Amino acid sequence: MRKDTAGAGSESTVEWTALEGFVRGKVQELIQAVLEEEVTELLGRRKSERRAGVDPGEGYRNGHGKPKRLATSIGTVVVRRPRVRDLEERFESRVLPLFARRTKEVGALLPELYLHGLAEGDFELALRGLLGDGAPLSKTSIQRLREDWKREHEAWSLRSLDGREVVYMWADGIYVKAGLERDKAALLVVIGALSDGTKEVLAVTSGYRESSESWSAVFRDLKARGVDAPRLLVADGNPAIWAAASQVWPEAAEQRCWNHKIVNVLDRLPKREHREAKELLRTVAYAPTRAKALAARKGFAKRFGPWYPKAVEVLEDDWERMVTFYDFPEAHWQHLRTTNVIESPFASVRLRTTAAKRFKRVDSATALIWKLLTVAERRFRKLNAPHQLKDVLEGRKFEDGKPVLPTQRKVAA
Repeated sequence: MRKDTAGAGSESTVEWTALEGFVRGKVQELIQAVLEEEVTELLGRRKSERRAGVDPGEGYRNGHGKPKRLATSIGTVVVRRPRVRDLEERFESRVLPLFARRTKEVGALLPELYLHGLAEGDFELALRGLLGDGAPLSKTSIQRLREDWKREHEAWSLRSLDGREVVYMWADGIYVKAGLERDKAALLVVIGALSDGTKEVLAVTSGYRESSESWSAVFRDLKARGVDAPRLLVADGNPAIWAAASQVWPEAAEQRCWNHKIVNVLDRLPKREHREAKELLRTVAYAPTRAKALAARKGFAKRFGPWYPKAVEVLEDDWERMVTFYDFPEAHWQHLRTTNVIESPFASVRLRTTAAKRFKRVDSATALIWKLLTVAERRFRKLNAPHQLKDVLEGRKFEDGKPVLPTQRKVAA
């Protein structure tokens, strides 16, 4: 619909009052035209066009099927699939598969909407608002999707990982407010940084966060599917992870998460001291060199040790694992100091699962949260200076984030 308006001394202008409907109509016409062209290509002749010598089995047009609603990201359109008879093999459109009712873009939208807080009862209303009143969707759509996600997750968990050049790896066990909590189970998640700088979710499985057997099973499975030892594994202070890693990948360097360390130290201090202590702890964690980090640690001990020795003990505990990142490129430090690579996408998981306890079974919870991570994976930030990942992979040495030159190695020897 359009409205013509004209002012004195001005040319007529056109105001579109239903632009979305107009665009949707044009898209509908285009899809229908493409379907017709697909049949023309198949038969080698246009509609009503005669061709001499058409053999039986080459097929002919036979009208159209019933109108079908197709949900797209710009709304719902109605198309009619052309019918073809007398073919040796059944004709199936490549453009519109036989039972398709929504495009891939809408299929990707559904899990994101569900996992970002829409309960099942809200789905039909929300989708009709997005896709139009004619959207061929209902509350049962999400139930079917959940079953699909389970099957997808099972297949994903068995996929080959051969050829993945995993340089860094982050591992963490995440508790969510779901059916998993009944058995104190968690989701064991592993994300890897590849040699091109991209991050990839490698494992999402239910298990016991404090169990070295659970973590060993995760790491062994990754190894069996083709993942070599990472150059650096980043995790929190969970002894089970480190025990499992030492068994499966003893050659991997180890870095503990500074965010968890800072929280553990602050737990040993009264709240009135938190502000100053947090500033000093960040000075330790973000020191430009290993030596300056040690000096900052001693400064913290001098300030708080006389009154809160337990806090200092926690800071000093497992110190070498806290400063391993200095042996890697400085440009990568912001990714290596913490397990934020896993924690960040899970912040939204915790929010949604707290708001609606919709996970009744372990496999449902695992599959749904895996689906959220695969959605989030598309937005994972690449590592800075990805060209240096090849250097790390090939075993080049770094000191305080700077490459060690061959002459330096000889002097050190």
